[in-house]
Amino acid sequence: MQEYTPSYQRVIDELNKLPGIGPKSAEKLASYIIRLDDASFTNFIETITDAKIKIKKCSICYNLTEEETCDICRNLERDSGVLCVVEEIKDLIAIEKTGVYNGIYHVLHGVLKPIENVNAENIKVLELIQRIKKGSFKELILATNLTYDGELTAMYIYREINGLDIRVTRLASGLPVGSDIEFADQTTLRNAFKGRGIVKILEDKVWKTLQFQ
Repeated sequence: MQEYTPSYQRVIDELNKLPGIGPKSAEKLASYIIRLDDASFTNFIETITDAKIKIKKCSICYNLTEEETCDICRNLERDSGVLCVVEEIKDLIAIEKTGVYNGIYHVLHGVLKPIENVNAENIKVLELIQRIKKGSFKELILATNLTYDGELTAMYIYREINGLDIRVTRLASGLPVGSDIEFADQTTLRNAFKGRGIVKILEDKVWKTLQFQ
């Protein structure tokens, strides 16, 4: 039976590790890469290498940037009193495309997943708590996804800052439970922002159930 050469198979195996890429897609991508002419392949590799070297996390909000701070944090026309918390960069981009929000962000780079041992130390949530306590924000928008892990993370954040003089809101209106922000159309996302509501803290017994379901 004909098999791929070892080096070809390693390319497939590495591509198969990418999110959303299954074995068949990995084979197609590997075939495309291997068939590139020398100039195109060199450009492909140099582009990825350049991005890996230049792109880093903003020192303030953890958005991706090629500078010390990102364009949003440096923009003096943004409302620095409103802070929107998102799970990933793709969520920030989705919100920015709506044009409905003019505040600043904090990117968590993940969500809490106790069952998988993903705790506060593994994402940028402790940095968020410190940022809120040191800052003078008037509103915190919890824009984590309306999934189990997103809800858990939102409630963790809320409980950690409960008692501070800050209005805490949650996206809800227009977004169905279990949905991801990145897949919402712009009209739905606009409505979710305009219809956001005040967060209410869960009772301790409910919170414990949510954590360890």
